[in-house]
Amino acid sequence: MAIPYDATYTEHNYGFLHMRITTKNKPRTHGRAQSPARMGQAIRLLVMEMSARAKCGETGSSLCVSDILAVLYFRILRINPKKPNNPSRDRFILSKGHAAAGLYAALSLRGFFPKEVLRGHRINGGRLHAHPSKGAIPGIEVSTGSLGHGLSIASGMAEALKGTESKVYVLLGNGECDEGSIWEAARYIGRTALRNIIAIVDDNKVQGYPLARQKRTLNLAKQWSAFGWKVLRVQGHDCEALERALREAGRNGPAVVIADTVAGKGVPEIEHTQRAHYYVPDNAAVLKFRNKKI
Repeated sequence: MAIPYDATYTEHNYGFLHMRITTKNKPRTHGRAQSPARMGQAIRLLVMEMSARAKCGETGSSLCVSDILAVLYFRILRINPKKPNNPSRDRFILSKGHAAAGLYAALSLRGFFPKEVLRGHRINGGRLHAHPSKGAIPGIEVSTGSLGHGLSIASGMAEALKGTESKVYVLLGNGECDEGSIWEAARYIGRTALRNIIAIVDDNKVQGYPLARQKRTLNLAKQWSAFGWKVLRVQGHDCEALERALREAGRNGPAVVIADTVAGKGVPEIEHTQRAHYYVPDNAAVLKFRNKKI
């Protein structure tokens, strides 16, 4: 049974936090009708504002997955913000929990909670922690942040949901794929042919120290394939290509979509750099980003 989607979200509700909308291009009112490219940019702006307000954050990690989150929340996931615990919903796990700001922004824009809640990100007394915490806000399926656990959790969910229409999507980091627990879960999922699970790897080529491309000695796609997964590779900021890949992945899993992304996407001075990870914008940087044409 398909989950009914809400029709309450409009760009006017959230205003892209000061992004202009002309009367020539009035927003459509149905949440899933929004352009993922626009929503990806809106997520980035919210991330920039949250980091600037808190004066801390892992900003680059959220900037690079914003388009993935936009496609998931506005095109792919069968969810209803008014019924966040509907048993027949799809599940999404942000295994790379340090991109929590991007997830919070996506959930807010999708209508799970008012955008004012975002002001409590990484702030004493706020509800939004540095990593996702189940129960803090609607829409968070599990607490994450300790890297390598999300895929194992997703496999358990997928087992429990066999025989239903629900799917489990899990977003991993490329550096996170160095964790042995990822491959234990990948082997189990491949061996048992769990068809209702879709993994997405944010392959931004940056991780801790040194760069991921300097540490990686094996082909990531071949690794996943060797464990019995269908592998799709896509440009991680091409929303149409992402949507096609995710729909294809959902038809016959287990499947992994490796998304080639740009660390710090949208902020040219930090793109493709390790500096992007802990970049904290000041108010001038936020204003510059807000005034970008999209």
